[in-house]
Amino acid sequence: MADIHADVLRRQRRHLLRVSLRRNYDLYLLILPVVVYFFIFHYIPMYGVQIAFRDFNPVDGITGSPWAGWKHLTRFFNSFYFMRLIRNTIGISAYSLIVGIPGPIILALIFNEVRFKRLSVVSQTLSYAPSFLSTVVVCGMILIFLTPETGLLPAVFDTLGLSQPISMIAEPGLFWHIYVVSGVWQTIGWGSLIYTAAISGIPVEMYEAAIIDGASRMQRIVRITIPSILPTIVIISILSVGSIMNVGFEKIFLLQNPINLEYSEVISTYVYKSGILGAQYSFSAMVGLFNNVINFAILVAVNWVARNVGETSLW
Repeated sequence: MADIHADVLRRQRRHLLRVSLRRNYDLYLLILPVVVYFFIFHYIPMYGVQIAFRDFNPVDGITGSPWAGWKHLTRFFNSFYFMRLIRNTIGISAYSLIVGIPGPIILALIFNEVRFKRLSVVSQTLSYAPSFLSTVVVCGMILIFLTPETGLLPAVFDTLGLSQPISMIAEPGLFWHIYVVSGVWQTIGWGSLIYTAAISGIPVEMYEAAIIDGASRMQRIVRITIPSILPTIVIISILSVGSIMNVGFEKIFLLQNPINLEYSEVISTYVYKSGILGAQYSFSAMVGLFNNVINFAILVAVNWVARNVGETSLW
């Protein structure tokens, strides 16, 4: 009896799938290039992940290279740079999350409370304009502003009466602050657009009822606006925390120098130097695989916590 019931359910699902394909064929055709792209450039290359468990030699190929097992992962764990890489990667990412998650929310709330719409539009445009700058341009601006001889920093020091400005980019302890602050400046406006769109979907009647009841502006923000956009906040936070081990390679690499390397070397730059510059393909593949597995585990854990605590999750 159970087999008959299961067979009926399978037939019903196949029938519904055929009906959906006939009705929405145009939508499926629209998404087809995206599916093909991810299949070709993201799923097929996963075949090469096995070089992380081999002593890869380009002459012998992937399958011809000898099996190494967990050799490269053990080497990474025993490496002198292991703790430094983990500290810098997690530290920079956590710092960016702590500052970067609430920043766009606060900015969106401020824009929502601005009474002069023209001022709000101009402010929003100015806030997300830096998002259109490339990482190379932003890093160039940072280096120019922090140059001791000709940058903005000497002018500030002169104004304060200090004649010996230091090179901030050469101070290892300041690297995290430079990276995070410049990142927030570049992305806070663009990130606020998501929350601004979510706020615009809140029914106006809720605010009008709160005003009639005598609620202040701050009470309306706390009681209406924030709870209404809370699902959006949770989803964005889960996605952000799920990539905590992925610190942007380009910006880190462009701002690195031999002096600040102690606080600027992260897993992504280490993989590049080991794999591309050092030709240690198997070792760098194992380090990258380790990084992605940790990211995936954190994403699943955070999603589970969000689903059980707030009933909002990715799946």
